[in-house]
Amino acid sequence: MVILDKSSSMSKEYNGEKRLTIAKDFLSAMNQTIPDMKLNGALRTFGHMASASGKPTVLFYGPAEYSKKKFQGALNAAQRAIGRSPMASAINAATGDLKKSEGQIAVIIVSDGEDMGTTPITAANNMKAKYGDRLCIYTVLVGDDPAGETLMKQVAAAGGGCGVSVRADGFKDSGDMGDFVKNVFLAEVAKPVDSDGDGVYDDLDRCPDTPRGVKVDAQGCPLDSDGDGVPDYLDKCPNTPKGATVDARGCWTYAAVVMYDFDSAEIKSEAFPMLDEAVSILKKNPEINVEIDGHTDNIGPAAYNMNLSERRAKAIMKYFVDKGVEAQQLTTKGFGLTKPAAGNDTEEGRAKNRRVELTPVK
Repeated sequence: MVILDKSSSMSKEYNGEKRLTIAKDFLSAMNQTIPDMKLNGALRTFGHMASASGKPTVLFYGPAEYSKKKFQGALNAAQRAIGRSPMASAINAATGDLKKSEGQIAVIIVSDGEDMGTTPITAANNMKAKYGDRLCIYTVLVGDDPAGETLMKQVAAAGGGCGVSVRADGFKDSGDMGDFVKNVFLAEVAKPVDSDGDGVYDDLDRCPDTPRGVKVDAQGCPLDSDGDGVPDYLDKCPNTPKGATVDARGCWTYAAVVMYDFDSAEIKSEAFPMLDEAVSILKKNPEINVEIDGHTDNIGPAAYNMNLSERRAKAIMKYFVDKGVEAQQLTTKGFGLTKPAAGNDTEEGRAKNRRVELTPVK
């Protein structure tokens, strides 16, 4: 929102040019410097004679989608500097112009600041109260009137300190205007951060605590190639088929129930529903071959436990075949007490070790 002073004092010369000409040249240069970006724009002027417009302030353009061409056309139409200096009326009217605005608001007031009184400060405070942190006020002084400069600084300060007050004669080249436009219209974008070093920036990373060196997907989460819920870097049994129940290691096993009593290869009935899940998977996927691995706890001689683990594996194979799984899909192997899945220092841990695991093989 640009507010341009067209009051009679702007017809005075400053440094060999009319103040209104200096103000319009400033705004024209700003218009050409603004980069192509999506924003809305508006131009309101003040200082008109009542007999000419009937209003002390006139909206020449917008609020509308910003167009360099249309803004420049409205600026060109603001030709005569005449009338009193009702800056406060213009600020109050602009407050209403902005009622449907969204996002950040920059109000740029270009004036010599002469003969305004203190009401513009009150109007600027009211505007800030309505739009809060969304609003910043920037003032551009044309001329060198001390009272006018003080007023313009106070109006800018009413915007909460996020705007600035500058002098038009302080702009020596295009670089100065570029800095002004950057300050008003652009925001510094924080450098993206990738805290866990996985190649996915923090604002997009759904798994921000992934250990370094772990392969991740586009959302920054560890890969889980077999879809069993256990990420690859923790999965001790990759390539388990879809739908298989796995333990915390990612292994296809049914440790949620005690499958065998101590020193027994007889399958407990509590395990039947889970084993039937495996039967369903194997029958639906006849191309899958599995090795049925039997295990024991650490009670008893190692040789005895090796034999016991083989008998447990063969019991599971018989159960699967009896349920319709093709025998050629299955092999068995006993590991005895050599590969515990849990600690053997408690009964609960030993019970979990009396188990079988299903390992897909090629």
